[in-house]
Formats: sequence, structure tokens, C-alpha cells
Amino acid sequence: MAAITAAMVGELRGKTDAPMMECKKALTEAEGDMARAEEILRVKLGGKASKASSRITAEGVVAAYISGNVGALVEINSETDFVAKNDDFLALANNAARLVAENNPADVAALLALPLDGKTLDEVRAALIGKIGENMSIRRFQRFETTGKLASYLHGTRIGVMVDYEGADEQVGKDVAMHIAAMKPVALSSDQVPAELIEKERSVAALKAQEDADKAAAEGKPAQSPEILAKRLEGSVQKYLKEVSLLNQAFVKNDKQSIEQMLKAANTSVKAFTMYVVGEGIEKKQDDFAAEVAAQMAASKQ
Repeated sequence: MAAITAAMVGELRGKTDAPMMECKKALTEAEGDMARAEEILRVKLGGKASKASSRITAEGVVAAYISGNVGALVEINSETDFVAKNDDFLALANNAARLVAENNPADVAALLALPLDGKTLDEVRAALIGKIGENMSIRRFQRFETTGKLASYLHGTRIGVMVDYEGADEQVGKDVAMHIAAMKPVALSSDQVPAELIEKERSVAALKAQEDADKAAAEGKPAQSPEILAKRLEGSVQKYLKEVSLLNQAFVKNDKQSIEQMLKAANTSVKAFTMYVVGEGIEKKQDDFAAEVAAQMAASKQ
């Protein structure tokens, strides 16, 4: 059996916000497999263990730029929130977004090589690092060029959304961008949800069904038929697809309507969108957390 270390427990706890001992139990059951342990926690603890996708794990900002039918969304990371509020850092982010829109660089390296105020963007970045004394990097960007319209929404500087849409009412585009920031869909429609996410949800539903079946058997209750179990699994998947696809979500400003219904009523269509959450998927360093977890684990055995 794989050894479960305090660092592993700390990592799982950081990803899920689950109680420390539950994390240890899940890792033990999963024989050290982190992804499997996350699924076990989701089955046992429900929504409490599903925060990994939206958890903020690094500092920085998202900047947006739109000029006519061209726009860009950029994420730039810093080491601390203090630097993320610095005017020069914010200017760097805004200039980067403008350069993406105007020059259509192929990747981050090409973006860094673009000219800005007599230097390259990378030289401006390096000079700012020297001035502030903290590392910063351009992580990612998305450029839009459309025959329709663009709308953006920034929730502070930590969540940014850009929407490519067609329609006469610009407020609708802004409303959709704000909805995306609030509800965080992963795809425009259910058929565009990545297959790996669907399979992960199916796996979680299967584990939950098996747990329920084991509980029923222990209580002497009759087992459900394979047909009913299959319907339960499919129902769980369909519910998930409705929750994470933009067009199927209930509109935040009127939950009696889906986004699709709202768009149809406004004679508007959404072609694409991008949402960036600062630090999403980046592991943030937590000083001495493993030692803290080890001490708490030791105390729990006494």
C-alpha cells in the first residue's frame, strides 16, 4: 500500500477544502492516487469537495481590450495580491491585451517580443520586476476577431470574460458576459462539454450509486435493477451537462429563463466565449503547510 504523506494530505485538502482526516481516508482508500481520492471525496462529501476548478491559487489580474470587432483577454500573474494592485502592473496587463488585439501574436513568446514604448514587452516586464522586486509572468491570452460584436466583463481584476455574439442589443452581450463570470460554464452547449469532464462525472455518479447499493444491501433492502441504475447514471450526467453548458443554464437575472430562451427572446446568438479566473489550476505555495498537517495528524492519534 502506498505511503500517505502529510504533503499529500495537504495537497488534497488544498484542492477540495475537505476535512483533513477525510482527505487522509480518501487517499488511503485510493492507495495514493490523487485524482481517485478527489472522486471519493466528491461521493462522500458532495459539493464541499468540488471547489478545485474555481479555487484561486495564484495572484495576478485579467485584462480585457476591445476595439471594434477585435478584442483580447489576457491573464498576467504575480507573486502577491499587493503587486496585482500596483498601477504599473495593471498598465502592463492592459498594454498586453491591446498588443494581442492589434498584432495577433502566435503565442506568449511572440507577444513578449512585441514593441512597447521603445522596448519589447518582455523588457518592460523585466524592468518592472527589477523595480518592484517580485516575479511576474504573462500566462495566457485569447484573441477575438468577429463579424459580430464583442462584450467583456471584469469582476474586479480576478475574473474576466469576453463574449462573441450577434444581436442589436449591446446590453444582452454584457448580461451574458456577467452571467458567465457568475456561473462559470465550461462550454457553450452540452455537446461541446469536453469528453473527459463527462466521463469524470459519470465515474462519480457510478461510485455514488455503488455506495447507495452497498448501504441498501447492508440494511436488507432489495437491490435496484441494472436498468434503473443506468437511468440514474444518465440522469446524473444530463443534470451535470445542464449545469455547465451556457445555453442550458438559468439566467442569473431571471431564473425563469434559460440563457438560450433569453437570447432567443432578444434575437441574439452567442458564437463563443472565453473566461479566465486568475490562478485557476496553478498551485499556490503554502509555507509549512505540510508540517502543520503532520502536527495535526499526530495530535489526532493521541
